[in-house]
Amino acid sequence: MLTTLSRALEERDPYLHGHSERVTALAEALAVRLGWSRSRLETLRLGGRLHDIGKVAVPASVLQKPGPLDEREREQIRLHPRFGARLVERLAATRPALPYVLYHHERWDGGGYPTGKAGTAIPVEARVLAVADAFDAMTSMRPYRRALGMHAALTEIDRCAGSQFDPGLAQTFLDVWSNRPPLRASAL
Repeated sequence: MLTTLSRALEERDPYLHGHSERVTALAEALAVRLGWSRSRLETLRLGGRLHDIGKVAVPASVLQKPGPLDEREREQIRLHPRFGARLVERLAATRPALPYVLYHHERWDGGGYPTGKAGTAIPVEARVLAVADAFDAMTSMRPYRRALGMHAALTEIDRCAGSQFDPGLAQTFLDVWSNRPPLRASAL
């Protein structure tokens, strides 16, 4: 049911089309490099598909706004992890996705949302997904900006290691990409 909602969200916002699948593939490549077990990878796939499910509660006018968001609109966006967490908590089958859904916008330096967790207080699942989510967001067209090229996005991941991203996971993500042919994230 929640996967269907996630797909409906992507249909509602064309800029999110394929986002969950790309984020999941990117996060999975990182998790495989980290040696995660098959069952842990299955949970990651669920969490990746559902990580933005809370955006169903955000007005389409905010999701598709072509310019900068005002403070009220930014607050609406910042609520999507909590909305999503409430949805996944209701079903036993989706509860394992909770760390991905609730914490994927936390920052290593504590400046993220919705809880302001920092460093290793952020579940590793969310730290893995955060790097993948940010990379896909940077390399995808959005209503408010053009997509960055892969090199520029990788440079940004490197620059934000230790502030936005877990520095070890950011480096591992960069290592994973250095061993791949030069593809855009959407080609995964």
